[in-house]
Amino acid sequence: RQPSLVFQAVFNLLIPDHSADAFSPPRLGSPGPWDALVERLLGGLGRWDAEHFLFIAERGYLFEHNCAFLPLFPLSLRALACLWPPQLQPRSRLLLSAALLNSLLSVLAAAALYGLGRAVLRRHGEAFLAALLFSLSPAGVFMAAAYSESMFAFLAFSAMWQLEKGQSWLSGLLFSLASGARANGLINAGFFLYSHGKRFALQLQVGSASVRKLPLLWKQAFSLASSAALMCAGIFLPFALFQYYAYVRFCGPGTGLDQTVPEPLLQLARAKGYRVAGMDGAKPPWCSQRFPVVYSYIQDTYWNVGFLRYFELRQIPNFLLALPVTLLGSWAAWTYVSTNPRHCLTLGLERSKSEEKGKPRDGFCGPAAFVYMVHATALLAFGFSCMHVQVLTRFLGSSSPILYWFPAHLLQEHEPLLWSAGTDNPTSGKPLLSKSPSSRGKGTPDNLVVRLLLNWRLITPLSKSILGFFLCYWLLGLILHCNFLPWT
Repeated sequence: RQPSLVFQAVFNLLIPDHSADAFSPPRLGSPGPWDALVERLLGGLGRWDAEHFLFIAERGYLFEHNCAFLPLFPLSLRALACLWPPQLQPRSRLLLSAALLNSLLSVLAAAALYGLGRAVLRRHGEAFLAALLFSLSPAGVFMAAAYSESMFAFLAFSAMWQLEKGQSWLSGLLFSLASGARANGLINAGFFLYSHGKRFALQLQVGSASVRKLPLLWKQAFSLASSAALMCAGIFLPFALFQYYAYVRFCGPGTGLDQTVPEPLLQLARAKGYRVAGMDGAKPPWCSQRFPVVYSYIQDTYWNVGFLRYFELRQIPNFLLALPVTLLGSWAAWTYVSTNPRHCLTLGLERSKSEEKGKPRDGFCGPAAFVYMVHATALLAFGFSCMHVQVLTRFLGSSSPILYWFPAHLLQEHEPLLWSAGTDNPTSGKPLLSKSPSSRGKGTPDNLVVRLLLNWRLITPLSKSILGFFLCYWLLGLILHCNFLPWT
C-alpha cells in the first residue's frame, strides 16, 4: 500500500478539500509542527467515515450515530497509538497507527486471499493473479484509509482459508473477530452452516443408509448441528455484546457524562442534533424496542438505509459509480450458474461424477467455489437493493474473493499474453510475449499485472476493461476520497 500512501499525500497537497456535509468534529488542543506534518502527509486517510473511526478511537462512543461503526478497528488504533511519542496530538498518533496497521493488514489480506485461492481454485497461477489484483483493488483507497476494510478482508479471507483447511475452531475465531469489525461479518455464519450441511449430505451418499445405521446418522446429525450452532453463536457474539454495550450507554440512567464532554463537542451535538451518551433527556426510540438494536436504528434514522429507498432519480450518478462492480458480479454469477446448472440446483450437496472419481473440476467454475459465489451474489443483491449503492465497490472488495477470482479467471482464459506452457490454462500453449526483467532467470513469480500494464497496446479489449476498472477506481478513489469529494 506504499503507492497509495504516497499518492494520497500528493493529491491531498495539490487539491483543496471540498467542504462536505459530513461528520467533522472540531480539533481540540494546540497542534505542533510535527502534527501539522502528519496532517499534511496522512490527512487524506481521515476523510468521510474515517472521521468516525478516529473519533471513536480517541473519545469512545460519545455520539449515538458513532455506534454504526463496530469497535475492533478503533480499539486497535487506540492500542497502537501508544507506540508514538506522547508529544503528538491524539489525532496524529491515530493517523500514524491507521497507516501502519492498514499497510500491514492489506498485505496479510492479499496473502490470505492467495492461500484461499490455492485451496479453492487449485490453480496456483490464478490464485496468484487474484492476489495481485487485490493489491490494485478498486476499493484500494479504503484499504489504506482509516477504515476497517483491510482488517475485515484479512480476517474474513483468513477464516475462509482456515475453514477450507479443516481448521474449524480457528476459522470460527477469525470469523468472530471479523463480526466485531464490520456488521456484514454476520453473514459469514453461512459458511459454517453450509460446510456442516454439505458434510452430512455427502455422508448420506456414501454407502447404504440401512436401518442399522440410522442411530449413527442421527448422532452425526446432532453433532454437526451442535457444532454449527456453537460456531454461529460465536460469530454473532461480538455484535450482540456491542449492542448490549450501546444499550447500557444510551438507554441507561444518566451518568453525568455531559459534564466531562468538552464544550466544542457539545456545541456540535446541539448544532447537528446528535444524541450524546449519558446526557439526561428522553431515551432513544430504539431503547423501547423488543430487540433494541442500535445498528439498524442508526442505518434507518441517520442514513435512510432500507429496501429500495435509494432508488431515486437524483441517485443516478451513484448507481453509475456502482455499475462496473454490479456488472462484474452479475457476470460472475451467470458464468458460474450456466457452467454448473445441476450443481447449483442441488446446492452443491450432490456428489458429482468427477468428485466420485477424485478429479473434480478446478478453477473459478469448479464445485469448491459454489458457496463463495452464493455469498458474493447475496452481498451484491443486498447492497444494490438496500444500501447506499455507491458503497457496493468497497462492500464487495473487502468481503468477497469472487471480485478478484473472476477477473483473474477471465484474464487467464482470454488474454494471450498470459498463455504459456505450464500455466494454469490447460488449453493454451502460446509463448509469453513479455516478462518483467526482474523476474527473468529467477525463481520469483512474474508480476502478471505489471506485465499486462506494460504491454497495454497488445492486450485484448476485455483485459483493458478489467484492468481499466481496477486502475481507474484505485486512482480516482485516491484523488476524490482524500479531498472530501464524493466517492464510493
